[in-house]
Amino acid sequence: MRRKASLILLALAVFLAALSPLLRWYAFPRLAKIPAGQYQDMVLEAKDATLLDYTTMTAEKVDEVTVVQTLKGDVEASERIERTTDRDVVVWDGLSYVQGPDGEMVSRVPERYIFDAHTQEPVHAAGEMVDGDPVRRTGIEFKWPFLTEKRDYEYFDAQARITAPIHYGGTRDFRGVDVYYFEQTIPWTEVPFPKTMPVEGLTAESVAGTGTTRWYTTVRRFWVEPVTGAPVYGEEIHREELRGGTLLGDRDKVTAFSGHVKMREDYIRHTVDLVKSQRLLLLLMTSYLPWGFLVLGAGLLALSLYLEARGRRPGRAPARAREPEPLSA
Repeated sequence: MRRKASLILLALAVFLAALSPLLRWYAFPRLAKIPAGQYQDMVLEAKDATLLDYTTMTAEKVDEVTVVQTLKGDVEASERIERTTDRDVVVWDGLSYVQGPDGEMVSRVPERYIFDAHTQEPVHAAGEMVDGDPVRRTGIEFKWPFLTEKRDYEYFDAQARITAPIHYGGTRDFRGVDVYYFEQTIPWTEVPFPKTMPVEGLTAESVAGTGTTRWYTTVRRFWVEPVTGAPVYGEEIHREELRGGTLLGDRDKVTAFSGHVKMREDYIRHTVDLVKSQRLLLLLMTSYLPWGFLVLGAGLLALSLYLEARGRRPGRAPARAREPEPLSA
């Protein structure tokens, strides 16, 4: 009986020992992915910002500028691209909508971002664009890979349509979550005017026809939860200028926007709570279950060997039966 139990325990130990690396190195890379139909939005604010009044072409101090960013997954487009690439693909239709303190639109820039659902690497396909302009991205955007590493990454800047390094700046604690800090600086760069301008009748082409150019610089900062690769907080020190041309009269340049853009408090709380729940699910696949199976398998192996040893231990020899004494007549 002990030998049979020992063999059963040994079989379970071998099964768990094999399941541990299989879950971590085979199942996780295939199961951990961004849902194709995901929708998310975020509101950012710039308090005490500087904003250009296009009717007077003068920069004014305003109480607040609001930026609403939305990302909506296009499932049909994802499935269509998957059939030609043999990869799990996510297509995000993004929109960055900026409004002034009066609620009027300052700019709206649509974007289509196509990427691998597992690795977050860009997938190049028809429709990839920023504000209607075709682009060919390199590097990440919006989200870091699962199991983010302590290193620099390449990050795509939608304003300048360029990719530049975003530097790892150490591990920090953000509201009870261990995060990696990243920072990217885009130096003053000439960028296109938005296709949708805040004044009716004013177009990017008409402004460019005056010889006036638009310039932009930013310092971009992210606090990224490394297991999920999701930023729990982000901010930008953002500046834009119009330079030269007849539109500015005798001025060389004028500030179009200047402000410290930060996530709104309610969205910070929501994001932190969401990332904590997702982090637990991923840790089950990458750490808790693989290590648990390995430890349990080792325990079962030890118990199996113990029972086998007990079954092989020699016992005391049985006592010999006494022969009956002969009866006398």
